Amino acid sequence: MNQDAGNGGETSVATNGAVPGVPGVPGVSGVPQGDALSLDELVRICAVSREWVVERVEDGLLPAHGLAASRDTAIWRFTSSAIWRTRRMHTLERDFDAVPELAALAADLMEELERLRQRLRAAGLE
Repeated sequence: MNQDAGNGGETSVATNGAVPGVPGVPGVSGVPQGDALSLDELVRICAVSREWVVERVEDGLLPAHGLAASRDTAIWRFTSSAIWRTRRMHTLERDFDAVPELAALAADLMEELERLRQRLRAAGLE
């Protein structure tokens, strides 16, 4: 279970990575498709600290658009897939005391596994 400041309580995240209220992730609504999230929106949705996200972005573990242009966090934008990655990395760090680099590697592997499963489904093999 992950805390979500938006509803004042617990928010469950399905094992497939669905994040309630966020576009681009299965079972999600609330933000128009194609909208990029600001740092403050990502922090609020994922219930993590601003400093936690900034550290991961600066270390290259969490992608932010606008980063190459400036170090100004006000212009950073995140895709909906960053929500899944942020929550997964935070959970791994918190629950398993994983270092950020290990959590990022595990998130990479989980993302790749999901892409492969989607390819199998598309080919009718799963």
